[in-house]
Amino acid sequence: MEGVQQHNDKKSAVTDVGAWAMNVISSVGIIMVNKQLMSRAGFAFTFATTLTGLHFTVTAFVGFISNASGYSASKHVPLWELLWFSIVANTSITGMNLSLMLNSVGFYQISKLSMIPVVCVMEWILHNKHYSKEVKMAVVVVVLGVGVCTVTDVKVNGRGFLCACIAVLSTSLQQISIGSLQKKYSIGSFELLSKTAPIQALSLVILGPFIDYYLNGKFILNYKLSSVSLFFILLSCTLAVFCNISQYLCIGRFSAVSFQVLGHMKTVCVLTLGWLLFDSQLSLKNILGMVLAIIGMIVYSWAVELEKKAQARISLSKTSLTEEEIRLLREGIENSSTKDVELGDPKA
Repeated sequence: MEGVQQHNDKKSAVTDVGAWAMNVISSVGIIMVNKQLMSRAGFAFTFATTLTGLHFTVTAFVGFISNASGYSASKHVPLWELLWFSIVANTSITGMNLSLMLNSVGFYQISKLSMIPVVCVMEWILHNKHYSKEVKMAVVVVVLGVGVCTVTDVKVNGRGFLCACIAVLSTSLQQISIGSLQKKYSIGSFELLSKTAPIQALSLVILGPFIDYYLNGKFILNYKLSSVSLFFILLSCTLAVFCNISQYLCIGRFSAVSFQVLGHMKTVCVLTLGWLLFDSQLSLKNILGMVLAIIGMIVYSWAVELEKKAQARISLSKTSLTEEEIRLLREGIENSSTKDVELGDPKA
């Protein structure tokens, strides 16, 4: 039994690493592709919300094929819950785009960093979840590290601040909801994504062009599509499928807080690849911030493992009998049997 348990633990660890690797690789890949697709030096496809709608359209199509072929089973989730989740998720996407447009890049980065403590507070309020001092310390180190290496100019205005608040709250709620819906309905990550993607795709493809027109003053129907830009759009959509699946998978297997903390490894990768591929400058401040962030992630992983072991010990102590309890139980049974024999009423 012990050997089987160790084998299962190793298999689970491999799956965990695979989920994180898929998320980091697909997320960094999609950032690099979208940078080329949206930048003026690239293809100037500045329709971020509509592109996200296309991402979910392809994801929904993959989910449909998977369900039709019997690869994944469809479980019931109430329509109102799917609609509520899709509204929150689309609010998150729109809020992030508006926040980036109305605020400086520095404040936008600060708002993204604030999601970690916001998720912690929301999980405490919604699920009464508590965190150890080691986890709290690691979160602070990661936030400081990523803040040092990404935050530069910080300018904010009233509308931008409001959009940032809405974006942070809705994104945090969306990520918590992914985990809670999976547990509530015992549904897999891909099955849940297959149910939410069509609703998000339909709403974003319809509303996306108007939101993008408000953001950049350009309408997508006026964009001159070339074969190369079409290839990059399709590549972005393909990577988005893996990115979406791995996000649901990671949050389902871990938690929204872990996804936020360890997800900042993507920030470190993007900065490094920007320096390698796009001649972006890396200052000593950037490097020190990245090192601090990585240290924080390592400490966080260690702290989470400590929490898991502590919870496992508590669970074991609640469900297992000690040797003394077993001895007393045996003595009680023997005494009871002896009394029955003395009374001439053995219960054999």
